[in-house]
Amino acid sequence: MIFVTGASGALEEDACWGAGASDFVAKPINPTTLRHRVRVHIAFKRQSDLLRQFAFSDTLTGLANRRQFDLSAAEEWQRARRQRTALSIVLIDVDYFKRYNDRYGHPAGDRCLASIGMALHTTAVRPGDLAARYGGEEFVLLLPATDQAGALNLAELAAGKIRALAIEHDRSDVAGLVSVSIGVASLAPDGDGPVLQDLIDLADLQLYRAKSEGRARIVSARLAPAGGLLKQRVAGDCKLDFELVPGE
Repeated sequence: MIFVTGASGALEEDACWGAGASDFVAKPINPTTLRHRVRVHIAFKRQSDLLRQFAFSDTLTGLANRRQFDLSAAEEWQRARRQRTALSIVLIDVDYFKRYNDRYGHPAGDRCLASIGMALHTTAVRPGDLAARYGGEEFVLLLPATDQAGALNLAELAAGKIRALAIEHDRSDVAGLVSVSIGVASLAPDGDGPVLQDLIDLADLQLYRAKSEGRARIVSARLAPAGGLLKQRVAGDCKLDFELVPGE
């Protein structure tokens, strides 16, 4: 925002800077000088946008990176607390990805991750949803205003899209194609209950359970406001529902 004005007093200039001006040009103006100053500011803006993209995007998949996820998760956690709405996190791990790299090579591994990233990008399409590369072969979906059932539905949609890629993986113990294990955690936070890290830890625990119970499946849990696990569900070749005692 560039102010062009005939006012030349210090108070007027201070008011322009206080309003968020990027530059201040006093009349009478030289059109050539003004054009060049505008071009310089546009170039600075493009460079700033590019640096931000590099800082918050994963170059391989085009998804948000871990830094962006951390910032967005903190913001959504605070919003969920204020509005008393549910927040869900979905952690996704590619099954036997090291074996995939060993068998097909790292360039093929990169293409595999990029394809999975695109599948997740087309899953997290609602306003506020965020798909990010969590690290290595792990991905994460941040789902504001989404309860356990909604998060599980999106997790199943994501797993289905990844299966539909039909990427060959003949070193997998669960399928001849690339598959994923998924952990889902949901919570409607209150003022004195669990913190964001509790929700992330719970999603990580469900991912661990999905992998330890055979991989290529989804395990979800909902965290009670007081911190107790209310319900878990396993989804894969079979689906189970069972209750856990709050606090255990």
